[in-house]
Amino acid sequence: MYESYFGLTASPFQLNPDPTFLFESKGHRRAHAFLQYGVFQGEGFIVVTGEVGAGKTTLVRALLSELDEEKVVAAQLVSTQLEADDLLRSVAIAFGIPARAAGKAELLGDIEAFLLSLVPRGQRALLVVDEAQNLSAQAMEELRMLSNFQLGQRALLQSFLVGQPELRELMRAPSQQQLRQRIIASYHLGPLEEPETHAYVEHRLHHVGWKNDPEFDEQAFAPLHRATGGVPRRINSLCNRLLLGAYLAENHRISAEDVEAAVIELREELGADALPPEVGAGDTSHSSVAEVRGSDVVRSFMVSSITARLDRLERNVATLLDLVRALPGAENGKAAGKRTGTIKLPNPGWSSGTRR
Repeated sequence: MYESYFGLTASPFQLNPDPTFLFESKGHRRAHAFLQYGVFQGEGFIVVTGEVGAGKTTLVRALLSELDEEKVVAAQLVSTQLEADDLLRSVAIAFGIPARAAGKAELLGDIEAFLLSLVPRGQRALLVVDEAQNLSAQAMEELRMLSNFQLGQRALLQSFLVGQPELRELMRAPSQQQLRQRIIASYHLGPLEEPETHAYVEHRLHHVGWKNDPEFDEQAFAPLHRATGGVPRRINSLCNRLLLGAYLAENHRISAEDVEAAVIELREELGADALPPEVGAGDTSHSSVAEVRGSDVVRSFMVSSITARLDRLERNVATLLDLVRALPGAENGKAAGKRTGTIKLPNPGWSSGTRR
C-alpha cells in the first residue's frame, strides 16, 4: 500500500522469511558460520536455537540457497509435531522417496537405499529440521538412528536442528545422551544490539530502493530497539506499522514520538505478546543492587581466603621453630629459638585478633 508512495520497489518489512533480506548481525554471522562449518564437515548434528522471530528460518534458507546442488541434496522439515513413525515418513517425502504404505522396516530400507544411491553421483544428503523443539523424544531418537547410516567411514545423512530455546532443554534430557554425543556444533542466536537494530532497519529499506523517504530521525531508533528487544520479527512488525502510519498521515518523517505511538497501538490491538513491555528502571536498579551484593560476596571471600592463609603460615612457622629447638645442640637450638622466636609476618591491614 505505502510502497509506491515512498518510491519503494517492494515491502521492506514483510514477515515471511526471505533469504534475500538476510542481515548478518554479529550473532547471525556467527550462526551462519556454524552452519557453513557443518556443511563442510558433512556429518553429525548442528543445532541452532533462538527466540521466536530471531531470524533462524531466514538464516537457514540463505544457507540452502548457497549449497551446490550437484554435491548436496537438501530437504527441509517444517511441521515437526509428528509421532516417530510419521517423522520417518515425512523425511522420506521431503527427499522425494515414495512413501508407500509400508512398515517401519521397509521405510527405513527405502531411506537407506536412497542415501546409498547418492554416493555414486558424488552427492550426500542434508536434512534441516525447523521448529525442532516440537519433536518428541521418540522422534529425536529416530533422527539419531538415521545418522547411523554409513558407507565405510562415510556418513550418508547429516542433520541440522533449528528451533526455539526449548530445544536445548529437550537435548539435555537423559534419553538424548547418544544424540548429544553426535552434535559437532551448536549456537544460540540472540537479539540485535541497538546499533544493529538501526543498521537492520536501513538494510531492509535500502534493499527495496529506499532514498531516505521516509526519513527516520536518529532519536527514533532507541525507542524502536527498546520496544522490540532487538528481535527482527518484532522490528518488522513495528516498522511496517510506522510506514503505514506515515503514508496515511501523508508524512515523510518518522520521529521518536511516532514510534512510541505505534508501540501503544500494536499493544492495544495485538496484546503485550506482540511487543512485550520493556524492562523498567526498577529492574535496572535491582540489577545494580545485585551486582553490588555480588561484589561484597567476592570481597568477603577474598578476605577470608587471605586470613586462612595467614593462619596456615603462622602454624607453619610455629612448627618450624619446634623442629629447630629439637635439633642436636640444645644451646644452639635455644639461641636459634631466641633469635627466631620474634619473626614478624607482613601486616595486611589488620591483626590476627581483629580480623574483619
